[in-house]
Amino acid sequence: MAATVSFEVPSPHGPRTVTLSYARVGSGEPLLLLHGIGHHRQAWDPVVHLLAAERDVISVDLPGFGASPALPEGLRHDLPTMNAALGALCEALEIDRPHVAGNSLGGLLALELGREKLVRSVTALSPAGFWTQAERRYAFGVLRAMRATARRTPLPLVEQLARTTAGRTVLTSTIYARPGRRSPEAVVAETLALAQATGFEQTLRAGVGVQFTDDVTGIPVTVAWGTKDRLLVRRQGVRAKRMIPRARLVRLPGCGHVPMNDDPALVARVLLDGSR
Repeated sequence: MAATVSFEVPSPHGPRTVTLSYARVGSGEPLLLLHGIGHHRQAWDPVVHLLAAERDVISVDLPGFGASPALPEGLRHDLPTMNAALGALCEALEIDRPHVAGNSLGGLLALELGREKLVRSVTALSPAGFWTQAERRYAFGVLRAMRATARRTPLPLVEQLARTTAGRTVLTSTIYARPGRRSPEAVVAETLALAQATGFEQTLRAGVGVQFTDDVTGIPVTVAWGTKDRLLVRRQGVRAKRMIPRARLVRLPGCGHVPMNDDPALVARVLLDGSR
């Protein structure tokens, strides 16, 4: 069941109240799950039940995505603010230094939390921030096109397309290598989430100058990349390994940019191994 939590985050004009939607299930050491831009916490649904057998799993809608409102006035959707918000979230939920796993934008946020020593371990699936400028422009262009398509496609047509494998391929093949495996209901929900994401533009703008250029030391780090990632190409994983030499670099054969649905068993195993 989804719940919400509110907490204060400092801003140049005084504290601001941030509210986030999240779901929590399972038992064991805490594992925080962070989705990518334009997505929502349900992106993790294919693996949550596998993780919950061994972890206290907290999947969160990032600010301005899913059921979480955008950040209030005075807070930017940038990395320092997100670090502060996610740190305050953990405090509010009484989670002491969780393991964290993230996909895409969530992977970048997970690595930032690791750099700040706010977490016990990091598993980053196709994390943002290891691109060249040309690769970043390409990815942002694709994301904007996906958002525009989601916003202008009438809901009845989305529902009709989602009923067939071919239609789900049209809607989601940019992020999934095996779009036929995604359920029709999930495809409709995530298309709506992309169309309605109030934090999309601000988050994308904040990402223009982002480059992850630091090592992450003192905690276990896993970087995993789908061999069929069409949004952030897998050579970026090699750059991540160069930047974080002690990281474990894992190939996800046959997986796309959002691998949780392409191969849930493999991704769950990578997340569990990475959060030992």
